[in-house]
Amino acid sequence: MAARRTDPPQLLNAEATTGNLVVRVRRIHRRDLNRVWEFLKLVFRDVNRETVEYQRPRSKKRFLEVYEEEGVEQLVFESGSQIVGYAECALEITGADNWMNQRYFDKHDMNPMFVEELAVHPEFHGQGIGGFVLEQLEHLARVRGCTHLVLEVAENNDTALQFYRARNFTKLDAAIFMAKKIAVEADLLPPRKLRKPRKKPSET
Repeated sequence: MAARRTDPPQLLNAEATTGNLVVRVRRIHRRDLNRVWEFLKLVFRDVNRETVEYQRPRSKKRFLEVYEEEGVEQLVFESGSQIVGYAECALEITGADNWMNQRYFDKHDMNPMFVEELAVHPEFHGQGIGGFVLEQLEHLARVRGCTHLVLEVAENNDTALQFYRARNFTKLDAAIFMAKKIAVEADLLPPRKLRKPRKKPSET
């Protein structure tokens, strides 16, 4: 099992009160994997219908692989027996399909913690859970000597953008998906009317 689960830094709090809810945070366990996967599908269902790039995780196979990777923290936030939040972070760029460029952070003297996932149950929005999740991530970053939290958010996810901007997140780069509409033409030519064949001299 990865070292992250045998000798981890302390979590910020065992629990926090948000409104009338008591939310507890703990590290993920193997028995949680199916429940957390179903939770993530619920959280990202609507946004994945509207974006070019799937929001993480892209597949259950990849999600299960992340659990086995060293250097990745997976945190579960619960109220009673219900999962109300989830966070995933790493000190290094993870995943073979990740487009992050480490040289950018080196050039700008940044030692980031990468937030791969931050999810709150849609029925519990506006109750302070997202703030508690982010506070926990900031605490982990601090105790590990990181200088920044870095995350990716869809350009059209207005709710998430507002949430992060209100907490002093700024845009790092100007990269966006762009498209140009091309005039559509059939790849096969249309039917063509041929000329009548010439009559042979013997037929005249």
